[in-house]
Amino acid sequence: MAQSINTKVEYTGKGVSYLGIGGTVGKFLLGDRGFEFYNDNNVEHFIQIPWTSIIEMGANVHRQKVSRHFEIITDKGKFLFASSNSGKILKIARQHVGNDKIVRYPSLLQKIGSFFRRKNKD
Repeated sequence: MAQSINTKVEYTGKGVSYLGIGGTVGKFLLGDRGFEFYNDNNVEHFIQIPWTSIIEMGANVHRQKVSRHFEIITDKGKFLFASSNSGKILKIARQHVGNDKIVRYPSLLQKIGSFFRRKNKD
């Protein structure tokens, strides 16, 4: 049986984990000790990330709207998730990991624009 690392729950919601091939639908659980994702089909397939092991966490932001996809970079690797409430998840995470570890990734249009600006400088 899966055992949670959290003693208090601050947020629960539905989402998708992109670990391995394809997406896995499940539930997010954010608490006082870490970020957790539990698979809907098999609760024994879960991801638990303590707040202390998170190096960086972020999402694309375009016109003050947070993308539904967000990324967590830890000392063990990179994890990609999607949720309709990714902005809320990032706000809760900011309280635990700090402002400096929550970053704003550039959108696709911003990446393309910066590519052409660099090309024009050469």
